[in-house]
Amino acid sequence: MTFASLGLAAPLLQALETLGYQTPTPIQTQAIPAVLAGRDLMAAAQTGTGKTAGFALPVLQRLSAGEKAASNSIRALVLVPTRELAEQVHASFRQYGEHLPLSTYAAYGGVSINPQMMRLRRGVDVLVATPGRLLDLFRQNAVKFKQVETLILDEADRMLDLGFAQELATVFAALPKQRQTLLFSATFSDEIRSMAKSRLRDPLSIEVSPRNTAAKSVKQWVVPVDKKRKPELFLHLLKSRKWGQVLVFVKTRKGAEQLVTTLQAKKIPADAIHGDKNQPARLRALESFKAGEVQILVATDVAARGLDIDDLPQVVNFDLPIVAEDYIHRIGRTGRAGASGEAISLVCADEAPLLAAIETLTKKTLERDEEPGFEPDHRVPLTGAGPAVAKKPKKPKVGGGRSAKGVPGNWVGFDEGGAKPARRPASRPGAKPAGKPRGR
Repeated sequence: MTFASLGLAAPLLQALETLGYQTPTPIQTQAIPAVLAGRDLMAAAQTGTGKTAGFALPVLQRLSAGEKAASNSIRALVLVPTRELAEQVHASFRQYGEHLPLSTYAAYGGVSINPQMMRLRRGVDVLVATPGRLLDLFRQNAVKFKQVETLILDEADRMLDLGFAQELATVFAALPKQRQTLLFSATFSDEIRSMAKSRLRDPLSIEVSPRNTAAKSVKQWVVPVDKKRKPELFLHLLKSRKWGQVLVFVKTRKGAEQLVTTLQAKKIPADAIHGDKNQPARLRALESFKAGEVQILVATDVAARGLDIDDLPQVVNFDLPIVAEDYIHRIGRTGRAGASGEAISLVCADEAPLLAAIETLTKKTLERDEEPGFEPDHRVPLTGAGPAVAKKPKKPKVGGGRSAKGVPGNWVGFDEGGAKPARRPASRPGAKPAGKPRGR
């Protein structure tokens, strides 16, 4: 199978050749002909399998056969949940459409709206936008929807989730009823599928992999640990496993900043991406990470979708996500395009229900591997999601922790020696056991 056999035009094939794309992925093989034929589509595939090209290539080809966008008008609208994903999808459209006379643009919050309003005056063939900023532009008459031929919801599970329901309802009401609608995502819940079907016309459903699963190239496991020792354990694993660049996911913005402060105190280049940072700061952090200037990028779930980083070997869940589906998107940042990767979750006892939800969703019991010297005082209960495959705790070595065998030469500031087990206060001679009431 080749891209030419899918019916793509010469300008697109030329761009793909420049990018080194040789063979279409399963999602591209099924989606591209359907989109070219004008079908509405619900397509589910694992993160990193080429979904963006699956809709961008045929949409660009269909647009190239029509008239240019009028002033303040757009012809294709791509809705995405995050600013980072907006930039990534926009970059893909620009690359694929390099040899076509089409214009593309990205609009999202966190930056001034004025330049976006100015650019839209000239009309845009493909607009990639987040819902909030799109509605801001629409309410100020900066964008008109009369020419919209195609609507794409990328990461549709998040877009149709309750957090975006009101914004999406407003957008759908303003769009032309005669249009092509494409939903692409790594995960679709039954509820979301039901909602989507009410907005699509005879949609073709494509699933190229089991629903709610991660790529087989990603090795997943859990390290049980007490909550207060997570930073210490992460530093220990970073050193003893000789990890290079690592993307770390945390639950809160405050937690992201705290972990970055801890890492920087050890002279480990680290930065954070979260909702409190403005867009230029978030882009700088991401670009520094891609360039290798930052070795640890700490992110909240705002970055779980939209980060496309080549050769990222490790993703660490410092905190488990509240929404189980986000686990799939988090770990999908590694093991992309067929490469191998590792997803390690540091799990404390309080997170057992979250772990159970993830294992129920993925129908996979995650292997547990206790790190010597970090065995938790508060055990993480077995989840019952499947047959237990937890490894027996390894005996801690003398001195605590796995012995370090050196670190990469560009790492500085690590404390000498491995991590040590938490010390318990020594009991005084004659002291009574804690927790027992004194006799009267």
